[in-house]
Amino acid sequence: MAVESGGERVKRHVLMRHASLAQRRAERLDPTVRGLLWSTAAGLSFVVLNTLMRGLTLQLDPFQTQFLRYLFGLLVMIPLVLRSGLASYRPRNISGQFVRGGVHTFGLFLWFSAIPHITLADTTAIGFTGPIFIMLGAAWMFGERMRWERWLAALIGFAGVLIVVAPKLSGSAGAYTLLMLASSPIFAASFLITKGLTRYERPAVIVVWQSITVTVFSLPLAVLAWQTPTVAQWFMFLICGVLGSVGHYFLARSFTVADISATQSVKFLDLVWASLLGWLIFADVPSRSTLIGGVVICASTLWIAHREARGAARDPDQASRSA
Repeated sequence: MAVESGGERVKRHVLMRHASLAQRRAERLDPTVRGLLWSTAAGLSFVVLNTLMRGLTLQLDPFQTQFLRYLFGLLVMIPLVLRSGLASYRPRNISGQFVRGGVHTFGLFLWFSAIPHITLADTTAIGFTGPIFIMLGAAWMFGERMRWERWLAALIGFAGVLIVVAPKLSGSAGAYTLLMLASSPIFAASFLITKGLTRYERPAVIVVWQSITVTVFSLPLAVLAWQTPTVAQWFMFLICGVLGSVGHYFLARSFTVADISATQSVKFLDLVWASLLGWLIFADVPSRSTLIGGVVICASTLWIAHREARGAARDPDQASRSA
């Protein structure tokens, strides 16, 4: 058995102290700002995940890819579940977990059908319609206050999305563009259910049960066109499992500390990461409309983030409601 040396103990103590200091500083941030940071981290994780997913769907059946992505998401979380004990991951509302999993699986069915035929930047841009549906649903389901800044940021961001998407609606990819677009309200419904579940479920529980339910619901379609992956593909699925679980955990954390509508604005930054990765990996050169739309989207994102921070400082009751 290896014995920890004095130098190693000092290094570990220093790292733990820095981590504790960083955590205390983060906890002092306004809840809305923390929600925006969690949402930004989730968006970056999902863009990297989508990049790997698009590469895999070009090699394997899309529905097999969907199944294995969530199966590996479940596998990478098993050690954490076993460490904490199965009882700690028993949901309080198991029917809600399966409803959320069913809705999310349907959205994934549409998304995976379209992604092999659409560029990564366009896929991300189309996904930006989700915040519109989420903001409307949040106001209706949870009574969240929709300040004019949020509506304006959403509308400006949506205008940027139209600039990106409109030229792609014609031609052979038009049908797949519409199919991808149809997945947005389905995912919005899934995220709204997640917001409801965060009222009495821990984020980790929600993430684990999403992997369980989507894996179960995706299995029948995966079996129909099964092809044994290569070693490299198995490794990519492992990375996807980690990224997906981490991304959904970040997303659930953002929902626990801030209004869901307040966190949606930073989702538009995903277009920057998607355009860059699409260019580097798939040689997808962003079109002029994608670049112009991206500028519009980023401008609205930076503006609403600034307005949210100032608004939270003026309204201390918001912090107490979000905490």
